[in-house]
Amino acid sequence: MRKRSKICVGLAAAVVPITSVIMALGATPADAAVGGSGPYPADYETSATLANHTIFRPQTLPSERLPILVWGNGGCSANGLSQGNFLREIASHGFLAIANGAPNGSGSTTSQQLTQSIDWAIAENSRQGSKYYNRIDTTKVAVAGFSCGGLEAYAVSNDPRVTTTGIFSSGLLNDADDYQLRRLTKPIAYFVGGPSDIAYPNAIDDWGKLPAGLPAFMGNLNVGHGGTYDQPNGGEFGRVAVLYLKWRLKGDTTAGAAFVGPDCGLCRSQWSVQQKNLTLDGGTPPTTPPPTTPPPTTPPPTTPPPTTPPPGGTPACTAVYSVQDQWNGGFVATVTVTAGTTALTGWRVALNLPSGASVTSVWNGVASGSSGTITVANQSYNGRVAAGQTASFGFQGTGNGTGTTATCTGV
Repeated sequence: MRKRSKICVGLAAAVVPITSVIMALGATPADAAVGGSGPYPADYETSATLANHTIFRPQTLPSERLPILVWGNGGCSANGLSQGNFLREIASHGFLAIANGAPNGSGSTTSQQLTQSIDWAIAENSRQGSKYYNRIDTTKVAVAGFSCGGLEAYAVSNDPRVTTTGIFSSGLLNDADDYQLRRLTKPIAYFVGGPSDIAYPNAIDDWGKLPAGLPAFMGNLNVGHGGTYDQPNGGEFGRVAVLYLKWRLKGDTTAGAAFVGPDCGLCRSQWSVQQKNLTLDGGTPPTTPPPTTPPPTTPPPTTPPPTTPPPGGTPACTAVYSVQDQWNGGFVATVTVTAGTTALTGWRVALNLPSGASVTSVWNGVASGSSGTITVANQSYNGRVAAGQTASFGFQGTGNGTGTTATCTGV
C-alpha cells in the first residue's frame, strides 16, 4: 500500500524550486568545471546526435572502456546539470554518465530519454570517427535517477541492455505500478535520505515487494530528500554511488565489500543498511550457512541434547520501540534489541499494536501476524548479539503507531 498522496507532488517537484532559481539567474550549479576526485578529471559536453542530453565523461578518455550510466534528474528536470557535481564525480572514475536534459535546459524529461542515451552510447561505440569508437563498455549499463528521475529509471529498468538499476530517494507512487517491480531481473540498489525523506515510505514499500531472489541493497543516510548531490563531488551520495558502480559495472569486489555481508563497509558507517541475496561474485547466496562437517544423523551417545534450558536460563534482552515517521493513515517504526549480560544467539520481540494498527512490511526481522499482538524474530544475519550490544529491525504500518509496546525474549 502506498503511503502519501502528496508524495506524487513531492517527488516531481522537490528539486524544481532550486533548479528554477538557478535558471532564472542564468548560472550553472556550483563547481560545474572540470574535476571530480577520480583519476580521470571529468567535464561535460553535448552532442548534436543526442539532443536534450548532457554527457559527462573523462576529459581525456582512459585506455579502459567506459561503462554507461544513464540518469534521470530530480523533479524530472530538463536541466542536465541538476546533479552536475554528482555525475561529474562518477565520470571521473572512468564512467560515461549521460543525464536527461541539456545543460541549463528547461521543461521536463521522459523515461524515453534514458533509452535514447543507451542507444546513442552503443551507436557511438560502433561509429568509426567517433571519439568513443571502441571506448565504451556496452555490456555494462546502469540506469538510475533521483526522485522523479528514479521513476524514469524504473520505467526502463526492464531494458535487456540494463545490468543494474539505482533508485535515489524515490519510490513508485501507486500500487498499480507494482508490475515494474515484478519484472525486475537485474540487481537493484536504493539510496535514500532516511525517514525524513518524502520518498522513504514508498521506497520501503517497493523494497518489500521485490521479486524473491533478486539481489538488492538499500542504504539510508539521514539527510532528507535533497541528498548530497550539490556538495563537492556529490558528497556522500557521490562517494557511495561510485563504489556501487565500480562493483556492478567494473567487477571491483573491493568496492563491493561496502555493500555485502553483515560486516559490510557501509554497515559500519552512518548509513542504515538492508541487504537481499547479495554476494560479491554475483553468485547465489546460500540460504543457510554451509556446514563444516556433515551433521550427525543421531545425537552422540555421550552427550545427549538437553531437554531443559541450561542452568543459566534464557538470556535476557530488552526492546525499545520508537516511531520514526507518522502520517495520516500510516507510520514507520524501529525497535532496538539490546542483549543483557549474556550474549544472544537469537531474539524474538512481541509487539502489542494499538487497535486499528497493522504491520504491512518488516525489514531486518521475520514477522508472524500483522495486527493485535505480533512476533518479530531475528533474521539469520542479526540474531547473534554480544552482551550489552544491540540489533534492530523496522517496520511500516497502517493506522497510528503511538502506544505500541515491545517485549524481548532472548534465545
